[in-house]
Amino acid sequence: MRVEITGKNIDVTAAIRARITARFEKLEKWQVALINPHAVISEEPGHKFKVEAGVSVPGAKLVASAEHDDMYAAINEVGQKLEKQLNKQAHKGEARRASHTVDVPEDEESEVV
Repeated sequence: MRVEITGKNIDVTAAIRARITARFEKLEKWQVALINPHAVISEEPGHKFKVEAGVSVPGAKLVASAEHDDMYAAINEVGQKLEKQLNKQAHKGEARRASHTVDVPEDEESEVV
């Protein structure tokens, strides 16, 4: 998978590239086509790292961001947020069908007089 990675105020090393690519590869377990995955890493004032990631899937665009003191923790947090969004998107049809079911009340046994 080809992931576009941009670094603002930070150099993108091979280790950073490998971690981000691994997080996007975990999204492939949902068997959904990932279109144009991209991530932006920036170092904010106060030695905080901000990671923003986005990917398009058929029918939706998923975007997540996280800010943390540890860059790898921020990458993991963004990956988890994208997984939650993808899970919600993948099961959207099932949730809609479940919310539109009609409950048929059981008839109480009628007494014969």
